[in-house]
Amino acid sequence: MNTMTDIKVVVNGALGRMGQEVLNAVHKAEGLTAVAGSDVAATSKTVKIPNTSIEIPIFNNINDALSNTDVVVDFSNASGAMKVITAASKAGVNCVIGSTGLSEEDFINAKSLSESNQVSVIIAPNFAIGAVLMTHLVKESAKFFDYADLTEVHHEAKIDSPSGTAISIAQAAYEGKQSDFQNPIPEKDLIDNTRGGSFNGVVIHSGRMPGRVAHHEMVFASLGQTLTIRHDSINRESFMPGVVMAIRATSEMKGLTIGLEKIMGLK
Repeated sequence: MNTMTDIKVVVNGALGRMGQEVLNAVHKAEGLTAVAGSDVAATSKTVKIPNTSIEIPIFNNINDALSNTDVVVDFSNASGAMKVITAASKAGVNCVIGSTGLSEEDFINAKSLSESNQVSVIIAPNFAIGAVLMTHLVKESAKFFDYADLTEVHHEAKIDSPSGTAISIAQAAYEGKQSDFQNPIPEKDLIDNTRGGSFNGVVIHSGRMPGRVAHHEMVFASLGQTLTIRHDSINRESFMPGVVMAIRATSEMKGLTIGLEKIMGLK
């Protein structure tokens, strides 16, 4: 049951798998209320909150969903996310963005929009708290090793590779080491691209297959030893505690925030 003090939430991409999980999580969370959905694929005027009989309005255009709301949560794609940030910021509505694939220019525009309209925009490549902790541990460990090999595997429908989380992990490793890792170049490639891509010497391998949600594994190596740091999201529920945490944080944080690290109190 919602109250006058609840944070009112709109979910963009409400008909997608992540959108449905967010609607369910918001409904279950104390102090949050799902008031509307938005999805370009909507063909009816309402969407049902999963596992309930409750129906809320749904709109094709995010602009039509922004009245009487505090926060928009977006799990669409990079172009959809920027449309949400632009529309919501100008309407004075905070944003929590889980879409990946945003460019450096997108981040610059998001920062400008959030600051000029005095709203909170939180963009996170991964809302799984374990994945955020993994990134933190990678950064702390990196300076002790010379080699780094990162594997990420997601479901077959994920369109970008490597994942936004993998890029964040590789960036954290580079920042922790403050120099490139060693990346031996093979004298002969029997099959093209089997060594993966390279980000400042961090070798990255991407896989896409059914049965996976999100898997990230970093292996550091130096003389005579390896260190493996791994995180697996078993289902989409794993992202919801982080999403709820970010929604609540929008009332306290203004401007652009990238990642959950600051919200979790990590350096």
